[in-house]
Order: sequence, then C-alpha cells, then structure tokens
Amino acid sequence: MVRINLLPVRALKKKETAQQQITIFFLSLVGVIVCCGAVYSVTLAKLSTTKEEIRKSEIEMKTLKAKIGEINNIKKLQAEVKKKLDVLNQLRKEKTGPASRLARLSDAVPEKLWLTKYSEKDVSVSLSGIAYNEELIAEFMRNLMATNDFSNVELQVSEQIEVAGVKAKKFDLVCMLKIN
Repeated sequence: MVRINLLPVRALKKKETAQQQITIFFLSLVGVIVCCGAVYSVTLAKLSTTKEEIRKSEIEMKTLKAKIGEINNIKKLQAEVKKKLDVLNQLRKEKTGPASRLARLSDAVPEKLWLTKYSEKDVSVSLSGIAYNEELIAEFMRNLMATNDFSNVELQVSEQIEVAGVKAKKFDLVCMLKIN
C-alpha cells in the first residue's frame, strides 16, 4: 500500500520548530525561575545570618554596658574610699599636730606666767596671758621662737593690772604657725 503524504513537509518542520521553540522557552523560563529562586534563597540566608549577627552584637553590647556600669560603680566606690582615706590621713596628721604643738607651748611657758587664751585661725595664733613682769613675757617670746612650731612672735599689748592685790602684766601675743 502506497501512502501519499498530503501535508507539506515545510508545515511539519514549522510545527516541529515551533514545538522546539516553545519547549526551549519553557525550559529557559524554568531555568530563570530556578536561578532567581537560588539567588533569593542565598540572599535570605545572608539576611538571616546578618540578623543573627546583629542580635548577638546587641546582646554583647548589653552585657558590655552592664560591665561598664559596674566598672563606673567601682570607680565611684574607689573615689569615695580614697576620699575617706584622705580624711583619715588628715585627721591623723591633725591629731598629732595640735597635741604636740600644745605640749611644746606648755614647755615654753616659764614659771609665774599663765596663759588665759589660745586661739588659732588658719596659720595665725593669738595668745593672751598674765605674767609677774616683762622679763617673763620676753622669755616666753624667746621660748616660742625657739620651738619649730611658731614664728613671727609679736607683742601686741602689755598693760599693768592688779590680780589679788599683786601687780602683774597682762599681755597679748600674735604669731604664725610654721607649716611643716
């Protein structure tokens, strides 16, 4: 049996070419979609990794801020302790200073001379007292100058008074403390 092909060969080739082009188009479209999906998934992975790093950094920042706060508190406490130690050292220094100064002042006072007033203001010292005569006052002034605690001893006033029927000299002295 003989067969006769009534369809032209060109139309058949056109149909096959069209099918091939449609197949290539769909395969290309699928390839592009797969590539876009791959790029999208890689981008999502990078984004999630970056978000995780940001979250870890924020947590680390919070812990570091807490440590900084603790360090600042420690520095404040350290400053307070230093201040208290300075006050204690100052108190210790002043504890021995005036006591020893007053002991030397007591040693400088001759017999028959009595101190009635002693006051300090910064480095200025004011002394008042009663003595039997001017020689005792002069001796007291020399004794004060001989100590290492007083300088610039000056007699301000010396006047005669009567104490229990005996004539005496009332005096006022001003001097400066020597700062060691």
